[in-house]
Parts: sequence; structure tokens; C-alpha cells
Amino acid sequence: MGEATHAGGGVPTVRALLSQVHPVFMLPPLAASLFGGVFAGGVDPAAAAAHVAALFFAVYTAHVKDGYVDFHIRDEDDSHPLSAPASRRALAGSTAGFLAALAAVWTLGGPGAAALTAPTWALGYFHAPQLDTNTVGATMGYPTGIALALLGGFQVQAGRLTPAVVGLAGVFLLFLSGIKVIDDAQDFDYDRSIDKRTVAVVLGERGAHRAAYALMATGMVAVVALALGLRAIPPSAGAAALVFGAVALVARRAEPELATMLLIRGSYLFLAALVAAVWFRPLG
Repeated sequence: MGEATHAGGGVPTVRALLSQVHPVFMLPPLAASLFGGVFAGGVDPAAAAAHVAALFFAVYTAHVKDGYVDFHIRDEDDSHPLSAPASRRALAGSTAGFLAALAAVWTLGGPGAAALTAPTWALGYFHAPQLDTNTVGATMGYPTGIALALLGGFQVQAGRLTPAVVGLAGVFLLFLSGIKVIDDAQDFDYDRSIDKRTVAVVLGERGAHRAAYALMATGMVAVVALALGLRAIPPSAGAAALVFGAVALVARRAEPELATMLLIRGSYLFLAALVAAVWFRPLG
């Protein structure tokens, strides 16, 4: 096993704790929450802040637990900034922060908003080593969290859900699951060696590639259908599918690592195009 680089003292401790904030994976659920508020038609700052804080602590819990499991239990990583005791203290702190934020979500948005938010912590805490070893959990855990972030962000503002926001949450679940399949393909050899049953391990690399793009294509078709069929979603939202589709076409011929990088950034563009369509409604 490698060495945990966590050292005592204020500055090293803060640096070690901050190292578990990974913006690439942290920003999408926070942005989805805020988009849910925008889609609801009005944003109460206090309610939005409470929901964003809850999601931050949920994702932070996932990062700390994942690093703890990979280094201290599975011996996958060569180094880790947090010792085992420090990791456990960080998990206790992030869980306490989540519960405090969840209580604020309940107070400001009602029990429905809290019910949609509570599972995000469970998804984060149980991702490793429970969920990430089976096909469904490894593929859909993070996308499910994003979908819940969107629904919770809407519910905390509107006090209810609508077919439109549920449909958009389904779109996010589909195309982000496709991206996750491509992401997992990077570790195909290692995952197969430890019997970690990702889609790539189950279907093979070529089969996983086809399944991933089928999921993403279905999501893009769905968002166009929603834009054409539901008045709550402006027709211009269909442009988001074109933006992401262009990135997906480029990524299709790339190796898994580069494809993942392109697709994640394409998902940012997809969300930005949806926000612009909902905010400005250029075509209706």
C-alpha cells in the first residue's frame, strides 16, 4: 500500500480536505439544482442556497468515501491526502453538514423537497464499495444524483413537480448514463481483473460503446420531443440536443479518456443551452 500524505497542522489539514473537492464532478449537480430553480420560474435565494449546500455535502461525502475505499481498503491508489482516521472524521463532518442543510431544505421547501434531496447522500456514501461494483450502480449512480438535483431544485422553489421537469430529469439520466459508460471503459482491463461489472465488462468494449451512444441518442431525441410536445419547455430547448450531438459525434471516434473529457464538457454546453432557452425563451 502507498502512503497517506495527510499531516497534522491547520494548513496541511485544510489542503487535504480541499483536495477532495473535484470541480468536474461537483459542479454539474450544483448547476442542475440551480437550473431546476430557474425552470420553476423563480428562485428564492435562501431555498436555493440550502439545496445547493446539501448537494455539495452529498458529493463531498462521495469523494471522501471513494478515496478512502480506493486507497485504504482496495489498495488501488498509490497515495491519498487523508489518513484513515482523517477520512472518517471528514465523512462525519460532511454528513453533519448535509443533515443541517437538509433540515433547511425541509423548512424552506417542505418535506417533498427534502425527500428528493435525502437520497443524494445515500448515493454518495454507498457508491463505494457497494454500488460501484454492480452494473446498474456503477453506471447510474451519479446520473441519478444529477436527476434528483434537478428535481429537488425545482421542488424546493415550486413546491411540486411537473411532467416537464420530470421529463428533463429523465433526459439527464439517459445521456449522463451514456457518458458514464464511456468513462468506465477507461478502466476496462482493471475492472475485469477484479470482477467489477461495469457495462464495458459485461458487454465488452465495443458493445459498451454502442450502448453508451444509444443512451445518449435517446436522451437527445427525448429532449427534442419534450420541447415540441410540452408548452412548459420552449422549442428552442431542442438546440441543446444539437449542441451536445455535435460534441458526441466528435467524441465517437476518440479513445475513452478523450471521449469522456469531450462528453463531460459537452454536457456543460447542453445544460447551458437549456438554461438559455428557458431563461430567454427566444422562440416562445
